[in-house]
Amino acid sequence: MRKVLSVYRYSMQNEVVPRFHQIVPIDDYVLDVLMRDIVGHDQQPAAFLVYLYLSGRAARQRRQPVNASLRMLADETGLSKSAVQSALATLHFRQLVKTSRSHRTAVPAHRVLRHWRSNRARRRSAK
Repeated sequence: MRKVLSVYRYSMQNEVVPRFHQIVPIDDYVLDVLMRDIVGHDQQPAAFLVYLYLSGRAARQRRQPVNASLRMLADETGLSKSAVQSALATLHFRQLVKTSRSHRTAVPAHRVLRHWRSNRARRRSAK
């Protein structure tokens, strides 16, 4: 019998039930444009992974900033801390993530920016 990693099994029934119940939508722009630009052009696949992780967490938190240290992001994405640090620098440069701290040693709060959404809204209101 094959072992399936992402599901739980009920002992009473032989059904396979998905482990995750919430679907997180991803904008077409992220898959069609950002993936090609960040992974292909910038050659920073770690930045794309960090963006996807932060975007998913932000969506589950109703677009609130995601509180996560480098260590937390490294553990959650499977990347090294230095790869996460480099990825965040790329995301800051591309203005895809904005990071703030309440004080120097506080856990950073990462806000996922979606500039393509705000431009679309501005264009609609201008018409």
